[in-house]
Order: sequence, then C-alpha cells, then structure tokens
Amino acid sequence: MPPSPSTRPQAAAPPLRDRGDACPGALRLHRAADGHLARIRLPAGDLTVRQAAALADAADLLGDGHLSLTSRGNVELRGLAEGCGGRLAALLRDAGLLPSERHERIRNILASPLAGLDRHTPSDVRRWARELDALLCASESATALSGRFLFVLDDGRGDVAALGGDVSLLAEAEADAEPGAAGDRSGPAGGALLRVGDDPAALRIAGPDAPRAALAAAEAFLTAAAASGSGAWRVRELPDGHGLTARDVAAALRSAGIRAAFVPEAPAPGTRTSPPYADSAAPGIVEGPDDDRALSVLAPLGRLSVTQWRLLTAIAAGDGSGALRLTPWRGVVLPGLPAAAAPRRLAELTTAGLITDPASPWHRLGACTGRPGCAKSLTDVRADATAALAAGAAVPDGLPTGPAPEGLPVYWSGCARRCGHPHGTWIDVLATAEGYRVALVGPDTAPDTAPTAARTAAPPPTAPAPAPAP
Repeated sequence: MPPSPSTRPQAAAPPLRDRGDACPGALRLHRAADGHLARIRLPAGDLTVRQAAALADAADLLGDGHLSLTSRGNVELRGLAEGCGGRLAALLRDAGLLPSERHERIRNILASPLAGLDRHTPSDVRRWARELDALLCASESATALSGRFLFVLDDGRGDVAALGGDVSLLAEAEADAEPGAAGDRSGPAGGALLRVGDDPAALRIAGPDAPRAALAAAEAFLTAAAASGSGAWRVRELPDGHGLTARDVAAALRSAGIRAAFVPEAPAPGTRTSPPYADSAAPGIVEGPDDDRALSVLAPLGRLSVTQWRLLTAIAAGDGSGALRLTPWRGVVLPGLPAAAAPRRLAELTTAGLITDPASPWHRLGACTGRPGCAKSLTDVRADATAALAAGAAVPDGLPTGPAPEGLPVYWSGCARRCGHPHGTWIDVLATAEGYRVALVGPDTAPDTAPTAARTAAPPPTAPAPAPAP
C-alpha cells in the first residue's frame, strides 16, 4: 500500500546550478578510473550497420574492447587512451554519427524501440525522432540545452512515456483507424499529446507539428531557466514560481504558429493503451506483419564485447533490414528478419552470451559501472551481482516487507549516486561501508528514505578507491 500523503517523502529543493553541465559526450571525454569515457548520442537508438561497425572499430582500436549500453539508448566507450579524441571524432564523423559537433551532447531523443515493428503498432514515432533531430541540429538556441535534457517519443504503448522525459510526445492514432490497418506506416497517422516534466496536463497537437512543437517546448524551458536564475538543466529542476507547464508551452506554440488544444488531465505516463502491444523490454522474437520478424536481445549488465556487437551487426546486415535499434533497457533490436531465419539467428545470439529469453535470471538485472572503472564506487558491483546470481539470487538479502516482488528490476549501485538506475519501482541494492543495503524503491519513496532490509550482505569485497582528484 502506498504511503499516505502525510508520510510521503518531501521532494528535495531543486539544485542551484552554478556551473555548466559537464555531461560527457563524443567530443568532451570524461576521465574515469579505467581511462577516458565517451558517450555517443544515438537519437531513438538508431544505427545503420555501417555506423555500428564504426563503433566496434572505435571500441577495438581505441577503447577496452567493449561497448556499454545506457538507459537512454546511447553507447559508451570506456578505457580510451589519453589523446585519442581526434581519432575517435574522425571515426564517428566519417560514419555520420556527428551531424553537428556543436549539438552532439543535446541529441537526447528516446523513442519506443518496437515502433512500426509489431502487429499492432499504429505508427512509427521514429519519423518524429529523425525530424526532431534535424531541427535540433539546425537550432542555435538549442545548443544551450544541457546534455541531460531528454525528449521522449512514445508510440502509444506506454513503454517509454514514464522514463523521465523533459518534453514527451505520446502518439494518438486516428479515431477511425484500426490498428494494423494497411497503409502508410512511415509516421503517425493521428496526433500527439505533448507533456512537459511532471505536469499532469498536456497539449493535443497535429502529428505533423509534433517535432516542431517539441523543439518549441525545449526553447520555452530555456527561457524559464534563464528567468529563474537557477541554471536548471532539466524541467524538474526549475524552482517554485518558475516551473514550466503545459499552459506556458501553449503560449510558445501559438507564437510559433502551432495549434494546440489544452488537455487538463492527460493519461498518466506509462499508461498502456489497447490493443496488446508487444513488450519492448522483453527479449525474444517480435512478430510483425506478414513474414516480418524482429529480434530483441539484452546485454548482460549492459555490456557487450566487440565480438558480440559484430555478430549483431552481421545479422542486421545479412538477414535484417540493415539497421539496429538500441533500447533504454540496455538491449538491441534487429528489425526486418524473415520468419524462417529468426529462430536460428536468435539461437546464435544465445550461444554468444546475450539475453534472449524473458525467463533468464539476467533479465531485469542491472548494475552501474562500479570498480575498477569508477573511483567513487565502493566495490566491483558487477562481479558481486554476478556472484549473487550464480548463488541463486539476484538480491543479496531479503527485503523488510518479505520476498522481493516478482518482475521488478534489480539494480546494484556502487555508491549513493546510483548512476543509471531504473525508473518507476525497483529493488535497490546499494553498496555501503557496512555492506549492501537492500530496499524497495518506488515513485513515492526516495531511494535514501526507503525501508531497508534488517540485515545487509557481507561488506563489499573490494576496498574503497582513493578519492578522485578534484
């Protein structure tokens, strides 16, 4: 039972940002304990096989031979050597992964990974993603957005709408259009609901106006952030009296010549609509129209070797449509396989060590980078999570309320920052100086105020790293 309103934790005051956003990118590398780190933004998680091959080359030639998948459908390269930034940029530029170097960190666009692929999808919001990306890269004002500002484009199934977008678009099908009907599936046939931050209200706009409206909403945020003097990086950080609402954005849309209807109470983010869409977070074969199939796989703890990545690329080029889609669940979708080839190819990926079955104990198990890659981490959380799983449990100790609810994500963190943790409700496994603290965290329970297990697991096996240099 959720806590009563009187016992719910109070939201912390928004931070006052007195410095620029240091979020890493493809050109601004971050110095980590295991070398430099690059984060390559991939709007909607989309990659051609040529671009995927370039990322494999970069990881192989310049990094540690692995690719990390992020909770925003992006890629990180770790273990990069000092002075390799120029070579990395050249590789990415030649592959078309740097359409605008001034905008590369703000191309944070998350879209429903299975949009346009399964039988019931009414529209492919990824067309909006391509248009929005082009608008962002052409906008001078957009360069002021932080590397953390997030656009979310949901095709109506509710899979990404609840993942913390600053500006969210939820596709709405035409009232008289039947799901799966024949016709043009290249873009949304109906309209969209536009939301900003946590405002329960929304704006209903025409589908063709959606990408331009999303950019206008982001520009309205920049205006609000400047007026507040807070240096806010995200909509939720705007202080009281300067928050951005749907009504504020409506005024910005009118100025841009975009018509919008105010919706006082829009469906809650993550609300799934009918018909029964495929679960985009689950691995396996996705049935599409006619003979089309897609393969959805997950990377164990979000890391893939170059060998695994090259196998995915080869399947996309050989039997697929020549494209890959990265998901916010640290997975990869390969569209366009013929039905006859899908089971065989999925078996290859299983043999290669990827997660291909929803019943796998690795499904819904995540972890931050941990030691030795992160100097702030108290332990090697990936090794500890793997050892716990080998011992028969993804959680090292019981919850104070009893057994862990089935089906929830389990996330191991090496420090209280909990980098990359899931949204919604999850089981929080946090390394502390005394051992692992286990708690059930939900929308109404802040991670550091959640009831904890009565006992903790054994203390982290690795000694804390020295504090990083300031």
